[in-house]
Amino acid sequence: MDISHRKVSKKIRFLDASGAPIANKNVKVTQTNHKFLFGCGAFEFLPYVMSQDENMDVPGGGPFASREQLEELTSSWLEIFNYGTLPFYWGRFEPEEGKPQTEQLMKTAAFLQSKNVKVKGHPLCWHTVCADWLMKYDNKTIMEKQLARIDREVKGFKGVIDMWDVINEVVIMPIFDKYDNAVTRLCKEKGRVKLIKEVFDRAHADNPEAVLLLNDFNTSTNYEILIDGCLNAGVPISAIGIQSHQHQGYWGREKLEEVLARFDHFGLPIHFTENTLISGDIMPAYIEDLNDWQVPEWPTTPEGEERQAREIEEMYRILFSHPLVEAITTWDFKDGAWLKAPSGFLRLDNSRKPSFNMLKKLVKEEWWTDEEVTTDAEGYATVSAFKGEYVLSCDGKEAAATLTDDTDLSVTL
Repeated sequence: MDISHRKVSKKIRFLDASGAPIANKNVKVTQTNHKFLFGCGAFEFLPYVMSQDENMDVPGGGPFASREQLEELTSSWLEIFNYGTLPFYWGRFEPEEGKPQTEQLMKTAAFLQSKNVKVKGHPLCWHTVCADWLMKYDNKTIMEKQLARIDREVKGFKGVIDMWDVINEVVIMPIFDKYDNAVTRLCKEKGRVKLIKEVFDRAHADNPEAVLLLNDFNTSTNYEILIDGCLNAGVPISAIGIQSHQHQGYWGREKLEEVLARFDHFGLPIHFTENTLISGDIMPAYIEDLNDWQVPEWPTTPEGEERQAREIEEMYRILFSHPLVEAITTWDFKDGAWLKAPSGFLRLDNSRKPSFNMLKKLVKEEWWTDEEVTTDAEGYATVSAFKGEYVLSCDGKEAAATLTDDTDLSVTL
């Protein structure tokens, strides 16, 4: 598979502090981060960061491991990923009106940012895990509060979180009938495209530089039609989000390539936003809503772990080779996170599965640049490298550089 578009071939001139060329010297080219977003759900960072403050609640509550276990888990996470998704489910983020968990999320996002991790908030508008207290209001008031919520989060987190799943799973939103909720009411009244446009316009106005995603698990033509309608209405979609929860079995190359072919014609960046592959028994095919599969335990197996590693490797290679794919996010870093599924890179005891070792080798070895080049008499050298951030060093002196295009560059060491 061709991944040449993931690399740059860049002519760099190396100069010393006086402006003279650094001639006939070896320069070390050390990658520090990818441009491509290798992501994972970063929910576990919330209890880890909050454990430093015993008086601070964690959004959503729930039992968590010891600080030592969380330290081990988050350190493992940072060995691979440069992109994390944090939870902004309205019903958990603001369980009581006017009392959002802003401080907890801000501290966690800032911690991830300090580790050179790009952060996305998920989601700003969704009919599931919606705030129950909205139900006492009429639709006009609900919409006002939804837009105010977007103002608060997008403006408040600007500079720390500049990427958002603006609205989630709209294909099913107006016909969702498992329980009544405020956002489905809005979608029924306004229609899909009008609701999407209102929330996107507000998020874009609040942070014009933000990356704003439309996100859905529905990869049928219904989602294509919805995207087409949104673009025709002028909705400022930055990227198309595609969920790929594969609890009922790996999509396979044919489906992956078919989905990519149907969504790449929009010409927008594509993010695989929620990816899961199972290392245990596959969920039965007759289950229509994955949430309906409730089991007391769902163990990983040695055979399943080998299968999971093979499938994840093939999927990542296919997606990394596609020029419009900019991000892949694994949803569960550790087993048992959603539906008790063995969908993580770590087992329940934090030990690493074959999938962890495989992906780390891809991201930090095969698709990673760490080499030396030699300058000529005028201080020039050509660097062929994966797009990303680098440290360039020679004779104890170094400089940071971002290598993302083929234009010539001068670097002073």
